[in-house]
Amino acid sequence: MEKLVYALFGPAPPEPAALAHALEAHGARRIAVNVSDSHVAAKLGSRITRLDPTLAAVVSFWLDSVDARAPLEAALAREASQLAGYSVLESVALANTTRVAPPAERTPGINMIACIAPKSGQAYDAWLDHWLEAHRRVALETQATYAYVRNVVVRALTPGAPPWKGIVEEGFEAVAVGDPMAWYKAEGSKQKLQANLGRMIASCQAFLDLDRVESHPMSEYVFER
Repeated sequence: MEKLVYALFGPAPPEPAALAHALEAHGARRIAVNVSDSHVAAKLGSRITRLDPTLAAVVSFWLDSVDARAPLEAALAREASQLAGYSVLESVALANTTRVAPPAERTPGINMIACIAPKSGQAYDAWLDHWLEAHRRVALETQATYAYVRNVVVRALTPGAPPWKGIVEEGFEAVAVGDPMAWYKAEGSKQKLQANLGRMIASCQAFLDLDRVESHPMSEYVFER
């Protein structure tokens, strides 16, 4: 089994259930469809994007073999003006056990999807070690997440895909998105806010190309766990 992640670019997101059914018909399992829909419209002020067209959806699923992806890519491409696919290794730092919705229903909260690349000149092994080890500790200690999944990009699957090396899925309560006091678990303390924010900024500066980060609030629909 291999995990594949696809970024769909365009003006409008796909309908999650219809897309999931199309993917299931071609062997996809454990499908998750993240979309920029009306539920997150009020949170788009927290989006970081430099792409045009920008992300409308991020879809992940598991497949017996990446060699069988062609009909799934065709179904995804019909829903986007541009498509970027990646083979990834999944690493679950924090599983969602508290905000679980029934299959095909919207997960409570907001899934922040981040697409990342190493800072210039940094060795890949050092970048990966910082992300998966040091940054994991900082993220879990300073942010009010209920889910934290890292997808390490193995290779791009589609021509012209952005050269991202990681795709991150982080679940937050909706109230935290756009509210630093809630996002950084500061509990009303300006001192704690500054401390947690400072740790996060320092960690991000240590391994990320900040000019290439994409970060998008999205609604998550999971069709099989």
